[in-house]
Amino acid sequence: MKLKLISSLAILSLVVAACGETEDASADTLATETTVAVTETTEAMDDAAESNTIVDIAVADGRFDTLVTAVTEAGLVETLSGEGPFTVLAPTDDAFAALPEGLLDTVLADQELLTSILTYHVIDGAVPAATVVTLESATTLQGEDIAIVVDGDTVTINGATVVITDIEASNGIIHVIDAVLLPPTVAAALEG
Repeated sequence: MKLKLISSLAILSLVVAACGETEDASADTLATETTVAVTETTEAMDDAAESNTIVDIAVADGRFDTLVTAVTEAGLVETLSGEGPFTVLAPTDDAFAALPEGLLDTVLADQELLTSILTYHVIDGAVPAATVVTLESATTLQGEDIAIVVDGDTVTINGATVVITDIEASNGIIHVIDAVLLPPTVAAALEG
């Protein structure tokens, strides 16, 4: 897209310049204005690409509204919009809906508990699917490990199935999972 725009503008500048010596001043003005326009367009496109963070993708996707709400409630939007890179195991809205009745409300009301659960879905660094399938476990930002099991074409993480892999963001990777992961310490506390 950028190349076509630059090529078209360069051709237009050459045509205008070829129109004669009497129009040299207007050709120079047009060439300068064209250069400025191309530079501004390129910078705007680069800024847009840089703003395609994990949070931006989750908000725009439409399948992660509950996750976005939880990340906002936990105060993690800035972190997950930051430089990273991060790998996020993103439960869908259906995954959150499958939680036992009342659990989501309990978790959303307790910021410390919510943060613990959400950071259990994040791995420091970009871990693409090709690497995930070579691992048996990974340590989360929360501090506890997740178990990774590969069975043919199916990958599960603590029993949650990975349903979409390698959604690339400017600050990491998203793998979509079909269940919410609960850290063992949190699960034990909720049961007790």
